[in-house]
Amino acid sequence: MTAYATTPAKSTVRLERLLPGSIEKVWAFLVEPDKRMRWFAGGPMEPRVGGAVKLVFQHSNITDEPIPEKWKDTGADGGELVGAVTRWEPPHALAYTWNEGGAASEVTFELTAKGAETLLVLTHRKLPNREEMVGVSGGWHAHVDALEAVLRGEKPGGFWSSVQRYDAHYGKTYPQDAAG
Repeated sequence: MTAYATTPAKSTVRLERLLPGSIEKVWAFLVEPDKRMRWFAGGPMEPRVGGAVKLVFQHSNITDEPIPEKWKDTGADGGELVGAVTRWEPPHALAYTWNEGGAASEVTFELTAKGAETLLVLTHRKLPNREEMVGVSGGWHAHVDALEAVLRGEKPGGFWSSVQRYDAHYGKTYPQDAAG
């Protein structure tokens, strides 16, 4: 397991993290809107395959840092993303479509109990290009950092500065032919 996301296949990024807390607790932070909004995005999710997902982004719930210019017009505070649940296996697996910019990719969260901790494997597939792979890797990395802090009972820190740092890392390390 590495701290950074990897590209295990074309148009795919994968991030693994050992998180504090039981599998049931981590699952709750993936599916319950009031918990999910503290590290990622709120909004309803129908608990079944084929159910609707509506992610409502309010990054001001996660950080006090101002939104950088690069992301001000992206819906970082007030944007919505809709999709459909493609996998629902509580408390072990959740997947849904990620419909952004006319392209549908898919995010999968797989959880495995490891004693008092939980291994999260997050895989984002069918990304349309390298730029999107870099962007979602930086975003997921910062969001999972925030999840880890929240699970520890801490306030997430430095969200946007983390996204910028991670974007720079992934921009340098992902091969030019990562998507396709």
